[in-house]
Amino acid sequence: MLIRPPDRATSDDEWRSFLSSRDFGELIAAGRAREVPVIVPTHFAYDGAATIRLHLARPNPAFAALAENPLAVISVFGAYTYIPGPWNAVEGTDVDHGVPTSYYAAVQAIVRCEIVDDAEQLAAILGRQLDHFQPEGHAAATDPEFFALFNGIRGVVCRIEEVHAKFKFGGNRTVKHRLRIADRLADRDGPNDVEARAQLLRRTTPIP
Repeated sequence: MLIRPPDRATSDDEWRSFLSSRDFGELIAAGRAREVPVIVPTHFAYDGAATIRLHLARPNPAFAALAENPLAVISVFGAYTYIPGPWNAVEGTDVDHGVPTSYYAAVQAIVRCEIVDDAEQLAAILGRQLDHFQPEGHAAATDPEFFALFNGIRGVVCRIEEVHAKFKFGGNRTVKHRLRIADRLADRDGPNDVEARAQLLRRTTPIP
């Protein structure tokens, strides 16, 4: 993806924090000599450092692609919203000629994948996901009832080797311009506007 200098992550902590706030994305496995990659929407568990874990149904075509090439991409995005042209007009110019844009955050992690079939390791992957998605309580992933179902799934342990992160929130505009858009987002209060506004303000240095 195109990442212009104002949209780059300011540190590894920034993309790690964003990725930690997500638990659903796409696993993209290119394989070898395929016309198109295999793209799988999936829940996942990120450890906050360098490892992402997930599981898929055993017949999933991603496994054939990963057998050909263990390198894949896990792609997540969020805080996306549309910024109308009049909002984005440069101060002092005709608002009707303002150029609309989109604000969003996106992380694309290039990962090396290890397929997991061992029952105890599968239970560990499931345990992490159950702890995250059902913190109110759940049966143990080592429960024999779960073990009986493990022949229908396979785990994937993804080690992050490289990350492309983009935080597109008007970084090429003045602080005054960005704060004005933050006010507009607060007034509109549409889907994702709260999250987009929070990202915008986080990346905007306040006026002294």
